[in-house]
Amino acid sequence: MLATQAVDLSQLPPAQRFDYWSELVAREVAPNRIRSTHAHDFDAHMQLTSLGNLTLTSLRFPSLTTQRTARLIRQSDPEQYHLALLTAGVGTVEQDRRETAIRPGDFTLLTSSRPYEASHGSPSGRHEPVSSVVAVIPHTLLPIPHDKVSRLFGTPLPSDGGMGILLARYLRHISAHPEQYNPSDALFLGNTALDLIAAMLAQQLDATSSLPGDVQQVMLRARIDAFIDANLGDPDLSQQTIAVAHNISVSTLKRLFRADQTSVGELIRTRRLQRCRQDLANPALRGRPVYAIGARWGFPDKAHFSRVFRAKYGMSPNEYRQQ
Repeated sequence: MLATQAVDLSQLPPAQRFDYWSELVAREVAPNRIRSTHAHDFDAHMQLTSLGNLTLTSLRFPSLTTQRTARLIRQSDPEQYHLALLTAGVGTVEQDRRETAIRPGDFTLLTSSRPYEASHGSPSGRHEPVSSVVAVIPHTLLPIPHDKVSRLFGTPLPSDGGMGILLARYLRHISAHPEQYNPSDALFLGNTALDLIAAMLAQQLDATSSLPGDVQQVMLRARIDAFIDANLGDPDLSQQTIAVAHNISVSTLKRLFRADQTSVGELIRTRRLQRCRQDLANPALRGRPVYAIGARWGFPDKAHFSRVFRAKYGMSPNEYRQQ
């Protein structure tokens, strides 16, 4: 699996937890001044996943306020961007005289090189944990000028549209399932994350055209992947419909997939069969006919569905369901 480091404060005596957490954040993110009304019974979890030059940090903690002051910056500055996706809880973030409220599903971008303050807590006021996924990115790795990126400090960046959807899905999956990847995948996963982050920020700045050509290619491929997943149930989904939807030629579409050593048609068929297999194995769908499951995922012809399923998995859809 990917190289990860997990810290669970419940393994420590209560009196030591808050100080240990403050030291951990200082070491792995940036030195900060942390305050919490739960300092006496602080319970938190941190998982660090190394993706080459980028670190993905998954956090769960009680309500607290984190402050990075000018004095702390003078003492130590790793010159990093912190792109945080809030997954539970609410909060406020302030940097560069911009203060904003954030809710689950919002990204926020901060830099370690300027003072900031962030407060997080439960919307109900009860002792419910806050959780987030944070990408820690060296300034030098982001292919967007720093003065442009700074316009986004302290502002909410939604993950329910455009590249934000793809980035949020990508970061959450890697942080939740590092066991699905090999250590040798880390650099590739980190570079892909950087490309998606650059694409999402450039989209917010209306500066997509200024991104390097390879990053724009990653953006296009990510949009196409999302389009395919959203339209698997359409039996008319094809190279032509995908190309038209993205204003590109079929030959350009084929070039995008050439590095994967697969065709667009093979990718569509494989993903459809994966969805069918998941539904056939789902006890909640036991009463749904096999042919209906095939039709749901773009195989309206029962005989064709059975034939391609057997070719892929070595048994018929009925046999797989019984197994």
